Amino acid sequence: MRVISGSARRIQLKTVEGMGTRPTTDRIKETLFNILQPELYRARFLDLFSGSGAIGIEALSRGCGMAVFVENDREATACIRENLERTKLFETAEVMQKDVFAALETLEKEGKSFDIIFMDPPYDRLFEKKVLDRLYGSVLIHEETLIVVEASLKTDFSYIEDSGYKIIREKRYKTNKHLFLTIK
Repeated sequence: MRVISGSARRIQLKTVEGMGTRPTTDRIKETLFNILQPELYRARFLDLFSGSGAIGIEALSRGCGMAVFVENDREATACIRENLERTKLFETAEVMQKDVFAALETLEKEGKSFDIIFMDPPYDRLFEKKVLDRLYGSVLIHEETLIVVEASLKTDFSYIEDSGYKIIREKRYKTNKHLFLTIK
């Protein structure tokens, strides 16, 4: 896995050993960032369930102003830090080794707000719904915050409208999909 474009282009990224994370393939990552590119310049990016940090690092490489990486696993957070060092993007990054909900609480207390929030939670465990419920009405998001959820193809998002969000785009791949959301 590598950084596809930007200041850290072609730098190989370390991935976490084992099956605890599912790295997003370069092809899917490239498609995702072709969609996100107009929103990236100087954006504040929140990468939830970060794994190796590849998504947030790609965002920084392509011009985001700052990124916060949230990952609970100790090995994965060590991997994120190593990848930030490799890419020389550590100065614009913050890595939080915490449960996502504890991290959201901390970030909220700090008064942080984000332009783009990306989440790739473990599939089929309803984490995306719990995170969206937690984010709604929070200072962490504003009217123009773009929330991107990576999920399995079979994940049901019929609750989105009732949760106060609207789907502005959906991109399907062979085994998963990206949902692009904003608040109503």
